[in-house]
Amino acid sequence: MKSRSALGLIAAATLSAKVWAADWPGPWTELASDGTLSVRIAVAAGTACPKATADGIDLPVVPRASADDGFPVVLCEARAPAATRQLTVGGSAAPSLPPVVRRIVVIGDTGCRLEGRAVQECSDPEAWPFAEIARRAANQKPDLVIHVGDYYYRETACPADRKGCAGSPHGDNWETWQADFFEPAAPLLAAAPWVMVRGNHELCRRGGRGWFHLLDPHPAPLECRDRSDPFRLHIGGVDLLWFDGADADDFSAPAAKVALYAAQLAGLLAAAPPHAWLLIHRPIWALAQGDLAGANVNATEQAAISGQVPPGLDLVVSGHLHDFASYKFGPDRPAQLLVGDSGDTMLELGKAPLIGATIDGMQVRDAFALKRFGYFVLQAAADGWDGSLYGSDDAVLADCQLRGRSLECGPGQAQ
Repeated sequence: MKSRSALGLIAAATLSAKVWAADWPGPWTELASDGTLSVRIAVAAGTACPKATADGIDLPVVPRASADDGFPVVLCEARAPAATRQLTVGGSAAPSLPPVVRRIVVIGDTGCRLEGRAVQECSDPEAWPFAEIARRAANQKPDLVIHVGDYYYRETACPADRKGCAGSPHGDNWETWQADFFEPAAPLLAAAPWVMVRGNHELCRRGGRGWFHLLDPHPAPLECRDRSDPFRLHIGGVDLLWFDGADADDFSAPAAKVALYAAQLAGLLAAAPPHAWLLIHRPIWALAQGDLAGANVNATEQAAISGQVPPGLDLVVSGHLHDFASYKFGPDRPAQLLVGDSGDTMLELGKAPLIGATIDGMQVRDAFALKRFGYFVLQAAADGWDGSLYGSDDAVLADCQLRGRSLECGPGQAQ
């Protein structure tokens, strides 16, 4: 029996109106590091990139990544101004931004874990609900989607005695990225442009090959590397600061790594506009859970950002820890939001109270944590943002208010 990738290649070669297979991802849109819209689509090897238009004007479409043994697809890319209102690729519509971004979906840590003895039931939507989460999040009609990292989790083969993941692909290749991300994410990819943040699962020793082949927002690199340049985005009235902290150490602060990150953060944070958000996979100020419950996270980032937090930075948005959590420190530190609950195995929360805990020398004034699968929606308000955490059944699990550096969350109507 042919693999899905092989079938996809055969199907793609016979299409006339479209140059991608029916079970491949349609065109999706990312925010590129230069602030433009990066419209992308994967096509079969040997197939020309399709035509793309922005507001009726033809765009140059070029191969971003060539096909190889692990990724038998060519990734085509077109760049369009962020102000573009209508995008098409190969005759199909691709998402574009509204003039003002007022509704944002945040997800993170979405893949299905197959890592040695750590096995998730990938074919069970209760155990791995990312497809349902993506479908329901798309129904929220977001203007923008932020993924805070960790897309790729199927690193090793499903054990022979585990029926819940039988037949799953694994390894950093096209089939795995299809199963772990593109297939379940399809409705949400079609709903709005995305900001893709790199997670530690996208490091070169794990899923870095797929990350650079498919999702990285920078100009195409010649080879995988474990650190990328930070950048700022001003889109639809929202200011986002993108930082690649995938290779940071959670519980240690190596001097060389701290110095490198400190230099990158200095440039990124300089003259940060009011009410900016920092997007970084590993949280800067949070408490670990599971077997490491109560330990401060992240030591490298805390040392690197020390003394250079700008007054305009309101919020740090992260994943990495597999729960939903909010931390309020008061006016002297940005709030910390964690959305690491969108697919991967959840971990037990620590029993010690978060409120009153000291993280990197500052006491937590208000906090909330929940171990439930879900996605987070931020809606612009007159004086800030209102947020709701939705479960995979769309039950409202938590409600939040972000006003400047004040982030307060509490149980929603379903709790």
